[in-house]
Amino acid sequence: MSISMSESGTPKTTSPNQSGLLTRWFGGTRSLQTNLALTTMALPGVILLFIFAYLPMIGLVIAFKDYRFADGIWGSAWVGFENFRFLFGTDQAWRITRNTLLMNSIFIVTGTAASLTIAMLMNEVYTSRMSKFYQTMLFFPYFISWVIVSYFVYGFLNGDTGIANKTLMAIGAEPVPWYRAPEYWPIILTVANLWNGVGFGSIVYLAGILGIDTQLFEAAKIDGATKWQQIRYIMLPMLLPLIIILVLLSIGRIFNADFGLFYFVPRDTPMLYSTTDVIDTFVYRSLVELGNISMAAAAGFYQSLVGFLMVVVANWVVRRVNADYSLF
Repeated sequence: MSISMSESGTPKTTSPNQSGLLTRWFGGTRSLQTNLALTTMALPGVILLFIFAYLPMIGLVIAFKDYRFADGIWGSAWVGFENFRFLFGTDQAWRITRNTLLMNSIFIVTGTAASLTIAMLMNEVYTSRMSKFYQTMLFFPYFISWVIVSYFVYGFLNGDTGIANKTLMAIGAEPVPWYRAPEYWPIILTVANLWNGVGFGSIVYLAGILGIDTQLFEAAKIDGATKWQQIRYIMLPMLLPLIIILVLLSIGRIFNADFGLFYFVPRDTPMLYSTTDVIDTFVYRSLVELGNISMAAAAGFYQSLVGFLMVVVANWVVRRVNADYSLF
């Protein structure tokens, strides 16, 4: 408890809680003034985040309403959890959840492994010009639209004129009806995802590798360590915090599938829904083709909530293992 004098000269007391609040308030104000330039630079991003990330959360109420355009958001009738009951009462809920979770898990594992491997290989390229060439070639697919990629894939997998089937027939094998065979598409989508995103991931990990003190590798070479031993005992432990952070961020979006990949590349073929239909494509069809905005909102709310819980649980597991590697 602290004691101060009021304007009339009589002493007044301040409880420890009030004193702590005042200290934090004035401390935060001083910190704001000290970092005014940085705060000003961050302000546009904070405003955009508030407008496009927090304000739209008001629309979550649509998931609990029978939304009608004529009545608006607040005038539409409340239906409680009816939209969720209808969603989970069909086999589509299990299918889209399974596909989203399974495919994104495969993407996280394969993407992390491939990005790390390519980053380590690029680290061995000592010519600056060749290193920039490889980085550019690997990073270029990241900017290509999935719409364009879908035409390339279709030209390769077309049942009649596709390169894949022509090659199979040339060697005496039977052609494959790719767009009627859902069992092949987890592999096709995984390869397409790697082709598109491995360049970005490898550059991130390459930046982490370049940040490791080279004296560690030089000392290991003097001690007779092989290249594999340098990777195992120096490179991977030093990259572990970066790997964990990127994996945690990926887990946070494990229920958010890449709409372009799952919608355009399989060409929204109904015969492939058993392996290519995910939450995002289901929301799109519910919203655009069926016009059921409430169902789309319910599926989106389910997607966001489970994704949030996944990242909280993953961060808790990381904190139990090593608190220094957790996000919060």
